[in-house]
Amino acid sequence: MTETQKAPAPVNQPRRAPRDENVIYVGKKPTMSYVLAVMTQFSNNSEVRVKARGRSISIAVDVVEAVRNKFVKDARPEVQIGTDQVQDQNGRKLNVSTIDILLRK
Repeated sequence: MTETQKAPAPVNQPRRAPRDENVIYVGKKPTMSYVLAVMTQFSNNSEVRVKARGRSISIAVDVVEAVRNKFVKDARPEVQIGTDQVQDQNGRKLNVSTIDILLRK
């Protein structure tokens, strides 16, 4: 193959499931990164969902409170909490707390 030719695209490439655009998954980044992500989603949507598990739950709550108190004062949160069961590297089942916060303008 020469430099100007392109390799053919793989035929059976697995497709990824589409992610909801208005969902923010909270992890280990700084809180203000997620606040910016929520505000960006609010520019296109009237509702944004913030999800977190385990130790990231407190960051998710901080994100929602920062958005409500500083940027979108009329945002109304709806909170759902739950538990996911995951396996660790040794095969043991662990319960991990989850939170799902829906913010509406």
